[in-house]
Amino acid sequence: MPPALPSSGKKPSPDALLRQARREERGRLKIFLGAAPGVGKTFAMLTEGAALKREGVDVVVAVAETHGRAETEALLDGMEVVPRREIEYRGHRLTEMDLDAVLRRAPALALVDEYAHSNVEGSRHPKRWQDVAELLDAGIDVYTTLNIQHVESLNDVVASFTRVRVRETVPDSVFEGAEIKLVDLPPDELIDRLKHGKVYVPQEASRALGHFFSKPNLSALREMALRRAALSVDRQMLQDLDAGGVAGTYAAGERILVAISEQPGADALVRTAKRLADGLNAPWTAVHIETPRSQNFDEDAKRRIAAALSLAATLGATIATIPSENVIAGLRGQIEAQRATQLIIGRSQRSWWFELRHGSVVETLIRGSKDLAVHVIPSLEAATGEAGWKAWLRGWGQPAAYAGALALIAATTLLAKLIEPLIGGGAVDLIYLVPVIVTATLYGLRSGLFASIVAALAFNFFFLDPIHTFTIADPQSVLTMLVLTGVAAVTSNLAGRLRTRARIGVRSAEENAALAAFGQMLARAADREATAIATCDEVSRLLGVRCVMLAETDGVLSPIVARPREAAMSPIDQAAAEWAWTSGEPAGRGTGTLLASDWQFHPLKTSLGVLAVLGIARDDDGAPVAADKATLLATLIGQAALAHERLHLEDEMRGLSVLEERDRLRAALLSSIGHDLRTPLTGVTAAIEAIGAEYPDARSLLTARAELSRLRRFLDNLIELVRIDAGGVHLSMASVDLTDAVAGVVHDLKDVLRGHHIDFQVPASLPFVRTDERLLHHILLNLVANAVQHGGNAGPISIIGRRTPDAVLLAVRDRGEGLEPGAEPMIFDTFARGKGSDRHGGSGLGLAIAKGFSDALGIGLEAANHPEGGAVFTLRFPPELIVAVVPGD
Repeated sequence: MPPALPSSGKKPSPDALLRQARREERGRLKIFLGAAPGVGKTFAMLTEGAALKREGVDVVVAVAETHGRAETEALLDGMEVVPRREIEYRGHRLTEMDLDAVLRRAPALALVDEYAHSNVEGSRHPKRWQDVAELLDAGIDVYTTLNIQHVESLNDVVASFTRVRVRETVPDSVFEGAEIKLVDLPPDELIDRLKHGKVYVPQEASRALGHFFSKPNLSALREMALRRAALSVDRQMLQDLDAGGVAGTYAAGERILVAISEQPGADALVRTAKRLADGLNAPWTAVHIETPRSQNFDEDAKRRIAAALSLAATLGATIATIPSENVIAGLRGQIEAQRATQLIIGRSQRSWWFELRHGSVVETLIRGSKDLAVHVIPSLEAATGEAGWKAWLRGWGQPAAYAGALALIAATTLLAKLIEPLIGGGAVDLIYLVPVIVTATLYGLRSGLFASIVAALAFNFFFLDPIHTFTIADPQSVLTMLVLTGVAAVTSNLAGRLRTRARIGVRSAEENAALAAFGQMLARAADREATAIATCDEVSRLLGVRCVMLAETDGVLSPIVARPREAAMSPIDQAAAEWAWTSGEPAGRGTGTLLASDWQFHPLKTSLGVLAVLGIARDDDGAPVAADKATLLATLIGQAALAHERLHLEDEMRGLSVLEERDRLRAALLSSIGHDLRTPLTGVTAAIEAIGAEYPDARSLLTARAELSRLRRFLDNLIELVRIDAGGVHLSMASVDLTDAVAGVVHDLKDVLRGHHIDFQVPASLPFVRTDERLLHHILLNLVANAVQHGGNAGPISIIGRRTPDAVLLAVRDRGEGLEPGAEPMIFDTFARGKGSDRHGGSGLGLAIAKGFSDALGIGLEAANHPEGGAVFTLRFPPELIVAVVPGD
């Protein structure tokens, strides 16, 4: 980190110093970031680790996935590799990083490959990045690897052009304080490596080139990796500069600031800033500087500020309202704090008299900026002359302030007349400073200046010879008069500024205290209703608005708490609330959606989705939230959303405990029934076979054998269900041809399918899938048997396979009565039976077992009614199970 400049005068940021101290207490994280698999991240990590080991650094390899590449495996020679921990998972012995062994070994540096990896069930943490966090907390430095498509915030963007949804992601917060090393490879070179088998085997490479590894995809991923690395480096640089108290812009990356004023056209400034930020891929902030003039803004001006800040927040900006004595000082402070490189500001059509008194903000900033690019956007609208005069008159305050000043000066004059014989005329002038200071403190600067002039005139009229005239006979008295006026004006100015600073400080302290109390109330709330009551009470009190909290009950979004209780909502208000619920964006008055609503609705959005909607409204026609309260509202909404998320997670944990106990009892019951039936069933089978040997032509034996076979299948299903619940399913993954798999099922069910036509539409060109062939066979057996059972003789049974951009689908369709409307999600529950099950002898286990096996294999299984009649059950093989389609690093 560069040393602080002696002449900068900038103090180190306490927050930056605290972050730096926390980083020094933990290990150092270095991420080798790549655009795609095969660019050489693991190779680069191991190469750097080996070099450090040769320099004497204590380095161990915790995890290294070489994928069979000889040049990568060669780097492990001479390196200490911590043996992995074996975990029994569904009949297979899988290996994971032995976190405890690495912690006991306590090296200076651990090499951990594949940062976004999901650990096997039964590990301490579900994700490897959480294992890495524990290593860092223990003071161990970590080198790791990551592909850009695994960053959580980029997940949707990557899926939009690769057609592949990456399921293993890391939160963006892991980049905080991490060193980023970009491992870059041009798309043409990566494609060449793929063709030569340096990434995948040849048959997989040919498929990959046509899907994930196309040149447009690689170019887009490369750009995202470059931008992400640049963003992380820029943030790290800013933190180091703040911690060192180094002044200057350091414009290695662009940072945009847009200044919002009360003048018309503020929304145009916000949109201009958004376009510039998108073009430069830079973070941006919208800021409004609150000055003493802000107290005199009319409702239209306040509404424009609030609307502009709300629009900026909707477009992705960070918003802030900064109190300051004047706009120039406030903006300069923000520019310095954020080290902004681009400033967007509007040039309003001010009068020459206004600029003479207050100066030109634009001209002052342009003259004083060195490393700042100032974008001046002319205002397309100008305030009318009438509005300008009204604003000018409001700026001088209320008549009551001037009446109060006159009353104070009159009382002071009377008091001075009474005590003049005691103290003499020479000390009377000092008494007149008292009403001037009191007026400036109570009413502000301009009232104080008025009081200073009136006090000087009163002193002249009543105490300077000749009295009762404004004539001054003694030249020394002229000097006294001027000194009194000057001292009174300066004192009034200082008192007015102190009043402004005190008001701003008191307001900030009140807001901070209110937020702290609000957080404590939410922490004590034990249910959603208590949380909603606390939220509505505080929002209503702090913002002076009506407030309503809505949540989904029985599939309908409805109010659960309102302040006041009789707060009513119209149909258009309900529509705006539902829009905020479904879209996750603000709606209603003052937003860009459903402006006719009297309410403004804000979704309580968390990582779990939208959990509730908060509505606010005012009794007058003003904006629901004033500009100086927008940041406070955003903070209140954020805390309320976190409280709802906490309650939601607690409810899920309680529900999981109940489900675990229920499943345990059910598994014990099914296991007991399955084993108790096996022995008598074996005896019955032997008896029937013995009778059949003695009376081979008895027709009743055919019926007995058929029913016995059905009972045996039921018992087998019951035992398989117990195995699924107990996690005893053994997986043997291999590449499977779906055409052969379906043909094998049809052959095994030839007796059951006798008399049924099979419409076989599984093309041989379908790609292989990676799955357990035995379990897949069992799944298809149950689905086809279900189609025979419920399809009857209404038509053929169709088995259809097809390829989509992101999956391979295999569907089994019957021509029966179909599923009951709304029963699709429950049809796979244990002992759930569809229409006609009583007539067809269904037990409700076959589909449950098919669902259990498909979940164990990571295959989606869905049920639906076909538009042309009958039910259709679809197996969805995701990209990671399609051979050579989705690459892995």
